[in-house]
Amino acid sequence: MKHLVPAAAGASALVLGACVSVSDVHSTPNTAPSSAFYDVKSFGALGDGKAIDTDAINKAIDAANAAGGGTVRFPAGTYASYSIHLKSNVTLLIDLGATILAAEPAADLSAGYDAPEPNAWDPYEDFGHSHFHNSLIWGEHVENVAIVGFGRIYGFGLSRGGPGSLRDQTPEERASGTKAPAAPKAANIAPIVPGPFGYPGRDTLRAGIGNKSISLRECHNVTLRDFTIYHGGHFGILATGVDNFTIDNLRIDTNRDGMDIDSCYNVHVSNCSVNSPIDDGICLKSDYALGGVRACENITITNCHVSGFNEGTFLNDTFMRNSGRPGVPGSPVGRIKFGTEGSGGFKNIAISNCTFDYCRGLALEEVDGASLEDVSISNLTMRDVTNSAIYIRLGSRDRSPPGVVPGVLRRVSISHVVASNVDPRFSSIIEGIPGHNIEGLRLSDIRIVYAGGGTKDDAALDPKEDEKGYPEPERMGHIPAYGFFVRHVKDVSFRDIDVSYAKDDARPAFILRDVSDADFDHIKAEHADGSPTIVLKEVSGFAIRNSPGIPDTRTDQSVADEKL
Repeated sequence: MKHLVPAAAGASALVLGACVSVSDVHSTPNTAPSSAFYDVKSFGALGDGKAIDTDAINKAIDAANAAGGGTVRFPAGTYASYSIHLKSNVTLLIDLGATILAAEPAADLSAGYDAPEPNAWDPYEDFGHSHFHNSLIWGEHVENVAIVGFGRIYGFGLSRGGPGSLRDQTPEERASGTKAPAAPKAANIAPIVPGPFGYPGRDTLRAGIGNKSISLRECHNVTLRDFTIYHGGHFGILATGVDNFTIDNLRIDTNRDGMDIDSCYNVHVSNCSVNSPIDDGICLKSDYALGGVRACENITITNCHVSGFNEGTFLNDTFMRNSGRPGVPGSPVGRIKFGTEGSGGFKNIAISNCTFDYCRGLALEEVDGASLEDVSISNLTMRDVTNSAIYIRLGSRDRSPPGVVPGVLRRVSISHVVASNVDPRFSSIIEGIPGHNIEGLRLSDIRIVYAGGGTKDDAALDPKEDEKGYPEPERMGHIPAYGFFVRHVKDVSFRDIDVSYAKDDARPAFILRDVSDADFDHIKAEHADGSPTIVLKEVSGFAIRNSPGIPDTRTDQSVADEKL
């Protein structure tokens, strides 16, 4: 079965309209008919940003659900709340001028977010991925739900995952030197017995602390549209096992992951802008949090933008650029990525017409024993890329129950990519595992301008394999090629590729190691005097043609070490 949650027959249609007349809004909770609007203020919400409106909001949702369906409306105002419970056949409509504010937990945690539910699979995933109820808005096993409107979700009181404080310091507090409140020193969730991968552990949070703006588990027919998430916690959106899922026209400016689409089926992400300086922007995953393997499958991502500007400066249009991971300013993340969690794999995915600005590049990773296959990516533009423009990694971290064998990564096509000012330490990297090759890779119509500056010493480096480690380009150290480093790959083609650098670089443009059936056509690669364009080591079945400065060459024999 593809779907963990079947669609219910005869479910009420969602009401998604944002324009409502006064006569449509029922002020008496007990008389509202099916598909009506339920104003949270009619249920006791104050919307003053101070009173905790959780009970009123959840009563409105319960009433709409009990009536067979309807729209819960948040008119202009600020609604401080702890955990809001989504119910089937209910839409949350956040009006323009309305904010759902994640309230700060009480210092002694006597008031706060729902406790994280038990999960027997904690040993395989970090705490944030393994629990769903400790969120501002969450739904589990619900269907036909939506969150829409041009208002805002502000995760002020949410933690981004560390156990050291009740919540993360906001950009405004950082600017003023104000510290976030420290969490109580009592045990987080006792007893903590870390599993084979160290989980649960470092990011485990006490009951009462929330760490996600929106959390969805095993839901069906879900729409998120038009609203903004600011300072969203560990996840702006965490959706695990959600089928028939539409995310459209969101703006997210946050302090960790923007949106994680995890083990989901039939998902369409469009017209979204995600700014996330210290974690991933749009991230596909397929972890073990549901107690089994389930692919992230039938996914489209189109017309989206990812970036890594200082948190908050994307929404206020100042686009400040000294962000990055704590202690490493100027190294923002913010990218589109598959992984790292990949227990269930990734299948039948299309990404198109997306832009990257001041962030890491495209990352495709399968390191937990499943398959990443049948992927088409086209029309990407990137500027000021802070690691590899293209990173494709098959690894063997194997964060799954015992018995996992290395996975497969095959049938991936990437075309029409333009990137400039790419970090000079890292080429684009395509790397499998010794004895387990990446297969069937097609790259075409790609132009990348690197910052350059690599030395002859850099060209002599031999990057460590590290197939058991966390997949990230910087773990390999500086790369000996400036353009593409390709290792443990079978059946790869490069067509209409143009690589160059802004500053002289002594490294070759391409290095191929343990590669078979490599086809190069119309390659244009800048290279320093005395430096080769392409280095072949343990390569068989190599061909190149129509490439300036390199004679047409074809060999079916194994090449131990050759420079072109």
